[in-house]
Amino acid sequence: MNEEINTGAVRVLREYTGRGPTKARTTIGNDMIVTRLEDTLTRGERSLADSGKGDMVIDIRRCFQTTMRDELVAEIEKLTGRKVIAFMSDNHIEPDMGVEIFVLEPSGNGGEGAYGLTA
Repeated sequence: MNEEINTGAVRVLREYTGRGPTKARTTIGNDMIVTRLEDTLTRGERSLADSGKGDMVIDIRRCFQTTMRDELVAEIEKLTGRKVIAFMSDNHIEPDMGVEIFVLEPSGNGGEGAYGLTA
């Protein structure tokens, strides 16, 4: 499932920004999924950051994340069979990294089993 989440996150980011991250790593815990992305910035964003406009790049990324939210959440819900009750996302310029955090509705199994995931 980790690899499917990685692939889905990279695909969505690529569709919205024109370029996806080159590395993705997902960690699944009780009622939470965290996907760390690396090498995320487009060439234009990297140029802006290199010229001292990193704050602008972060603002642009926040706009993308707001726009992508529904599609990212739908991907996680499809793959896990669980409802996402909270989504948080952030980026960092140097090093070039991003993180997508999905908090899942409690599974009701007390955290036992394979993270309460059905997929």
